[in-house]
Formats: sequence, C-alpha cells, structure tokens
Amino acid sequence: MKFSLSWLKQHLDTQATINDVADALNRIGLEVEGIENPAEKLRGFVVAKVLTAAPHPQADKLQVLTVDRGEGDPLQVVCGAPNARAGLVGVFGVEGAMVPANGMVLRKAAIRGVESNGMMCSTRELELGDDHDGIIELPADAPVGTAFADYRDLDDPVIDVSITPNRQDCMGVRGIARDLAAAGLGTLRPLADVYRMDSLAPVEGSGPAPDVRIDDAEGCPAFYAQAVSGLSNGEAPEWMRSRLAAIGQKPISALVDITNFVSVDLGRPLHVYDRAKLQGALVARRAQDGESVLALNGKTYALDAAMTVIADDVEVHDIGGVMGGEDSGVSDGTTDVLIECAFFTPESIARTGQKLALTSDARQRFERGVDPAFLDDGLAIATHLVLSLCGGTASAITRAGQPPLEPKIIAYDPSLAETLGGLVVAPDRQQAILESLGFAVDAQWNVTVPSWRRDVDGQPDLVEEVIRIEGIDNVPSIALPRAEGVARPTATPAQMIERKVRRAAAARGLNEAITWSFLPEKEAVAFGGGVWSLDNPISEDMKVMRPSLLPGLLMAARRNMDRGADSVRLFEVGRRYLAESEHATLGFVLAGERTARGWASGKAQNFDAYDAKAEVIALLAAAGAPVDNLQVMGDAGHWYHPGQSATLRLGPKTVLASFGALHPATLKAFDLDGPVMAAEIHLDAIPAKRGKDGFMRTAYTPPALQAVKRDFAFLVDVALPAGDLARTVKGADKANITEARIFDDFRGNGVPEGKKSLAVELVLQPGEKSYTEEDLKAVAAKVVAAAAKLGAELRG
Repeated sequence: MKFSLSWLKQHLDTQATINDVADALNRIGLEVEGIENPAEKLRGFVVAKVLTAAPHPQADKLQVLTVDRGEGDPLQVVCGAPNARAGLVGVFGVEGAMVPANGMVLRKAAIRGVESNGMMCSTRELELGDDHDGIIELPADAPVGTAFADYRDLDDPVIDVSITPNRQDCMGVRGIARDLAAAGLGTLRPLADVYRMDSLAPVEGSGPAPDVRIDDAEGCPAFYAQAVSGLSNGEAPEWMRSRLAAIGQKPISALVDITNFVSVDLGRPLHVYDRAKLQGALVARRAQDGESVLALNGKTYALDAAMTVIADDVEVHDIGGVMGGEDSGVSDGTTDVLIECAFFTPESIARTGQKLALTSDARQRFERGVDPAFLDDGLAIATHLVLSLCGGTASAITRAGQPPLEPKIIAYDPSLAETLGGLVVAPDRQQAILESLGFAVDAQWNVTVPSWRRDVDGQPDLVEEVIRIEGIDNVPSIALPRAEGVARPTATPAQMIERKVRRAAAARGLNEAITWSFLPEKEAVAFGGGVWSLDNPISEDMKVMRPSLLPGLLMAARRNMDRGADSVRLFEVGRRYLAESEHATLGFVLAGERTARGWASGKAQNFDAYDAKAEVIALLAAAGAPVDNLQVMGDAGHWYHPGQSATLRLGPKTVLASFGALHPATLKAFDLDGPVMAAEIHLDAIPAKRGKDGFMRTAYTPPALQAVKRDFAFLVDVALPAGDLARTVKGADKANITEARIFDDFRGNGVPEGKKSLAVELVLQPGEKSYTEEDLKAVAAKVVAAAAKLGAELRG
C-alpha cells in the first residue's frame, strides 16, 4: 500500500514530517517497508531556456543548442528532439546527473564531432510519463535555474506500508489517516471537506435509474449503480495524475483514474462501464460453465459456475470484484457511463481469484472485506468526481440488494487491558482510543464495532486496539519467575537426539545446510515422488513437499561443485514428508574428493560406500542407538546403486538408516558427476532409552579382570554376509562374549569352490574369577555350534 505524504495530509491535518509519520505507523502496527522521494532521482535537473538552435553540421536530424541553465555561461548541447527551438523553456540535465529512465550518468561528450554538455530531457526520460516525442515544454515564465523537482513540487516522499490481511480498513489512505489521528499525530478531516463536497449525500440525478439486478445474492449481496450522460472523458487533472503516478499507477483517462484514485484513497473499488457497449440490463449472477471473458489486462479467462460475474443480456463484462472486462471498458470517446459500486462476499472473491490465478487491486480489497456501509457514500463521491472532472448529467440511483449491515456488539471489560495486554490504561483513556478509531462505547461498556473493521470479533481484539494506540513500547518488561535450584530440562527426547547428531555431524567435518522443504516435482520423482503437493505453489520449483532430504542436499552439492569445490560434505537435520506423517531425519551427502592428491597418497581418493557407512554408524552411536545390534540389509531404495548400498536395521522391519552410492540415473537427474555417497538416518525410528534420563553419567567401572581374546576361522558359503556370522557367534554366549569382529576374508588355495574363510576375533570378559581351560572350551563349543546353524564349519 503506497501513498505520498501530501496525499495523506489531505485526510490528516498535521505538521508531522515524513519521519514522524513513519515512526508512528511502525509504532501502531502498520509496518513501513520503505520510503521513496521522487525528488532524489531528479537531482541535477533544472529549468533551462534554449537561447539558440542551429542545424548540426554532420546530422540532419540533430540540432546544436545553446542553453541557459541559470548560472555561468550558456552551454552547448546537441539535441535530436523535433520540438527543440530557440525560446523554449524545458528541463536540462547537468553534467553528472543520472537519467532516471536508464541510469545513464551525463558526461561531456562529442556527438557526431560536436561537443555536447548535458541533455534536454523528455517526460519518459525523467519517468514522469510516456511522452518521448519531444523534450518537455514548460511555461515561458518558469524560473530558469530552479531545480525542476522544486518547480513541480515533486519533493513529496512516498511511503510503502505493509498491510496485514486483517487490516482491510487500512487498504485506503483514509483508514491509515484514521489510525494516525487516533495515535495523536493530527486531526482527521471530514470526508466531505476532503472532496470539497457540501455533504456526502447521494447526488440527486434526473432520468431513469440504471437497470441492474442481482441473481447471486450469496456472491454479490448489494449492487448500487448510477449513470452519467453527456460527459467528456479527457485527461484527469494534474493533482490526480501525479498522485497515481507517484505510487506507480499509470494515469490513463479521467474516468479510469477516478476509479483507481477512489480505490486507493478510500479502499473502495469501483467500476465504470461504457453504456454504449452494453446490451440490456446488468445483472450480478453466477457464471455458466464454458463462459469466458476478455479482461482489462488483455487475457481471456475461462469461468465456472462458482464465480460471480456482471453480465448483460449477451455476454459477461466483469469478473465480479476481481477485474473488469475489455469489451465494456471506457475510452476517449465514451460519453455515457454506468458507475458500479457493489459489495462482494470476501470468501467468494478469494476463491475466484485463486482459481483464475488473477491478482488485482480490487481483489486485494474485496477479499479482505470492504466497508459494507460505504456504498452510498462511495457512489456519491465517485459521481461527484465524474461530474466535476468530466461534466454530464447524473441519473437516479439503483440500489439492488442489501449489504450485510448488522452491527457487531462486544461486551468489553476495561480491566483486560492489564490482564491480557500487560498495560494499565485508564478506562476513560480506553474509551477515547476506541471512539477515535470509530468504535461506539456506551455506559455499560458495550462496544459497537465500526462497519469497516471486519477483523474485530471479541474482547482480545479490543485490547489489541487499545494497546497498539497507547503504545506497545509502554508495556513493562517483566521477567518470568525462575524456580530455585537447577532448572529442569526443557528439550524433549526427540529434540535432544537432533541436537546430539547435529553436533556429532559437525564435529566429524560435515557442513550443515538448510534447504527448502519444497521441491520441484521432477526432483521429488527421483526419490519416489512426493505425496503432499500444493495446488497453488509460489512457483513450480516449490510445488512438492520433500519425501527425502537428499534432493535438496544434492542440489546444494551441485551448486558448490559448479563453483569449483573439490570436496563437498553436507548434512541437514529436518523433516521428510511421507503419506502418513512427517519424519525427523538426518541426511548427508559426500561428493568429490575424500583425500586430495599428494606425494604420499598419490592421486586423489573419492568417497565410497564404506565412508557413508562409517558416518552413519558414528552418528547413530551419538544418538544413542544400539549400533552393536544393527543388521546390514539391502533394499535402500531405487535411487541408490543396488550393489553399493544397504540399510541398517534393528530386526527385519525397523530401518534406522539407508546409505551407499547413488544410482547413476539419480546423479544424471541432478546433473552430478559420480561417485556421490549419501545416507539418511531416521531419527524417529531410534528406540528410546529405558528408564529415566538423569543429569549425571554413570560412574566408570572398569572390569577387575583382564579380557581374553580367541580367534576362530570358519568355512562358509560365499553368499553369507560376514555380519551375520559375527552377530551369530557373539550371541552364542552373551554372558561371556562382549565383542565379535571379522578380521579376515580369504578365498583361494585351500578353500573349496563356492566357499570363503571368515576369521572372527572374539573378546571374552571374565566376571568374578578368571577363566579355566574348561571354561574356554565350553565357550568355544557354543561358538562352533552357533556358527553351524549358518552352515559354517570350523577350519582345522
């Protein structure tokens, strides 16, 4: 929402500076996004007079001018404007000035062999309009040497305010002025005085009222209209054009500019139809499936039966409350118009705008909710402006339907300002604040909400109004009570796991990344596809909620490697979004070089699947997972290389992690050169610790007796995973065997075809007494028996 300072002061009687206004707006909850001053970009442009004009000796379409800029000797300027002539008073850009339209800094230069100093400027070059047929012509009595911004009163800052969806009343300059007046920055002028009207009474016309009706009372409860005949649609006055241009709206014609001005000034969208282009009565109705309309933006939109439109007997002319149609739009030759001032249901407008992906100033205001009690006043102001600026004769008024005007009354307790808002405000002060904002307060503190405040529903909303005007900075800062002793932990077990693995990953040399939770559909498909897809995404690159953390990390890895990174080690702790719910996950990607080339290591070494496995096991250990009980199994996912990937599981069903080399097809989809290792740890699958967590670690109690190591070599089938053998023999005697480790895998001479020799080191820990020879033989027998269940034979 943009407006200039002078525009604001038409409604607000104040001497406040632009900084005072900005501070007050921020203080009462209307965030100022920026302040622009058109005069800043016109520094170095002055009123100047052309003294002489002669043909350029080397170019037929150029002239050599001498220009008086108000100081010093006249300057020689080469100019190609057809209207350049001696005696013309225009705008001159001095050396060093920057042309607003293209950013060019003016310098002394030779044009076709003739020296030129500065430039005579057109309207387009100064971004004051579209005229580029010639240079600006000012009145002959314009003071030469005066800064052009001062001459045109362009030193008028423009404020850009971010309006939250609940503050529909501030979608017009009038509403913002009302808030500032309540905050003590000035006095709100009567609206009739602002528009120089004797009163806001409807303009009494003559002749028949426009033929309009409502067939869709749900989408358009009220449709007011008045016709004006015999008008002349010329150019809007300078004051209106300059205000619209200051906020970035292009002035078009008096009739169009009036509707745009009232929309911004009062938050009341209007529409004007050329009556000569209408056939029959205008009706607010539901569209019919298959109908379409050519809108004012030049695009054709297909309509459906859920949309409210304004149509005549032949065709649709308006997407109700969103955008008018091209076919009935006014033009320079328009002489008879119909002014529409309607109320559209906010929810209906929002649905229509979303379906059509069509945004407009009217939609922004209607879907928030315009003032339903402002139909007569809005129509009176619009008709008054049309008659004042374009002439003509007004008709009688048609009022079809009834806007929702039932008052909303809230029983309010003034003590809530302290209990809910934290600030003691005297009741009479609260009443003054509410009444200054348009609320009515009776003796029993029954507060009637003004028609333009659709967002106020209950007592907390009234407290908010009081506190923001009184000043939220005045709310005292009070520390929360602190319990004696050591504070209890506030993090949940799941949060603690995330903290532990995040620190562990960083400590192991991985760099944390934060990527979007939304993905392009193509990248999601590469990882099984996303089931949570947005119907109306911000962009196609953010359409699907990620089924995996790896796509975002791979895109980040690609960006790093495209910029010359030799080694990429990225991890992220976040959420995956699957069909049933979201899942806490840690994902990481290892790409490029594990070790750089050197005189000792030789050529650079890339990451492999064992590197990914080592990282996964270390991070699972940091999270408290029982890593000694994990099983290595397949089925990591089709995005992994089938021969270089696996899962780590607790039992056959509980998958704690997947890891390995990514499939070449996956790498191609992300434009990456392999090999690339990746892994995902399912943090929410890690079993919780039994018992209560304490603050202290258990005391370190080393065993009293020395451990005993024994080696075994078994002949097993080639297809048997080594981990299965290690896990089986470790479980042969849980009371004594504390560790089992495969330390050799031999295949060759002495080993039968289809077999392999696996050597296992077992660690046996005695308890209260040392092992005897018989104890060790008994353990060995259990080990051999357990291995035999897998078809393993003890080698001699």
